[in-house]
Amino acid sequence: MQLLPGAEPFVHEGSPTGVLLCHGFTGCPQSMRPWAEHLAARGLTVSLPLLPGHGTRWEDLQHTGWQDWYATVDRELTALAGRCEEVFVCGLSMGGALALRLAARRGDAVRGVAVVNPAVTFPRGRGLALGVGRFLVPSTKGLTGDIAKEGVGETGYDRVPLHAAHSLRRLFRLVREELPQVTQPLLLLRSTVDKVVPASDSALVLASVSSRDVTERVLRDSYHVATLDHDADRIFQETDDFISRLSTRKTARDRT
Repeated sequence: MQLLPGAEPFVHEGSPTGVLLCHGFTGCPQSMRPWAEHLAARGLTVSLPLLPGHGTRWEDLQHTGWQDWYATVDRELTALAGRCEEVFVCGLSMGGALALRLAARRGDAVRGVAVVNPAVTFPRGRGLALGVGRFLVPSTKGLTGDIAKEGVGETGYDRVPLHAAHSLRRLFRLVREELPQVTQPLLLLRSTVDKVVPASDSALVLASVSSRDVTERVLRDSYHVATLDHDADRIFQETDDFISRLSTRKTARDRT
């Protein structure tokens, strides 16, 4: 199956500090690639996988579920932990939910978590309708492309397959239940204007985790896909500062 432009996974071998990045629902690595490339330029070991069902056709996503998406990032974390001394996990939107679940379930394997506009809830009315509606209607309008910066687009699906959306709802429920198990340092960046994920999701994450080291940053010039928007450089710098503060290792650039 041919991949969409920019949907290719990204891997960079660098220092003993690893970073795993998780993209969002119906999106692909393209939305995270500048973040990944920035971290790679810092000398870190970076992995940005393509989640199953993504990056090709929306019909392919219809045949996958949260277990497939989570299994992929869980395997990548195991692989990074096998060749790095410490691993940080980052995520955008649904990728933020996956990152938080990794932190909750994998404990010391995750040194810290950085999430951008994390999604952990599903609109109640839509969620209930999915129970039956997904057997009647295969898809609905897409979610990608919520970016304030002119001339910038997100590569992803223009349709949301409803079977996959139903599975996404189940993932969010599990993540909400597990948030108190998140004890690692947390960096949360949220946009003031987000047409995809409500601000209450970030508030719920902050109120539910058990982390003592929590940093919240507000992004005032970006929409949902902030990693491609006006605040992208700020996200990258905040992540640099977060990792540098917590890391027991120094990147190649830090040593120069």
